[in-house]
Amino acid sequence: MNKKLLMQWDLRRLPSAVLASFFLLTIFLSADLRAQGAISVRGGNQTLSITTAMPGSEPLPVVNTNGSLRYRRQAAIAKITVRTICFPQHYALKVVAAGVSRGVAAPEVTLTNGMLDTDFITNIPAFGFNFANATLQYTASATFAQGNSLDNGGDDVHTVTYTILAQ
Repeated sequence: MNKKLLMQWDLRRLPSAVLASFFLLTIFLSADLRAQGAISVRGGNQTLSITTAMPGSEPLPVVNTNGSLRYRRQAAIAKITVRTICFPQHYALKVVAAGVSRGVAAPEVTLTNGMLDTDFITNIPAFGFNFANATLQYTASATFAQGNSLDNGGDDVHTVTYTILAQ
């Protein structure tokens, strides 16, 4: 089953002395259909608002931990990879697996348009459990120099795919 999750970062206009621009990031998350039933993205639709910046500084990054992965054991030691498609990409988006119940989380992954599948959780054992979970921790950031969504012709829209496969 292809599970999709919509996340939207919405930077609302604040008084110009504090924040003079806005940045939008939309993320569609899905589990690879080839691994039907072996992995799913959970958490439903989410909206995040980047609304804070200190006078004279860049907008503060937004961290979201409302999504999660649920995956089941495979016949062999497995891993989960992550990739994204976002054209054109203007803003930074990173993801890390937190609270991994089975396997080893990779360091934070910077999601970049057209990236190859990148290890996300490795060394998932083949035995000793039915299902495991991990929290998806996304960090979105933007700078004033990158321009805003209106200047750039629209929001960043990521399609992030998680795939489980033999290691």
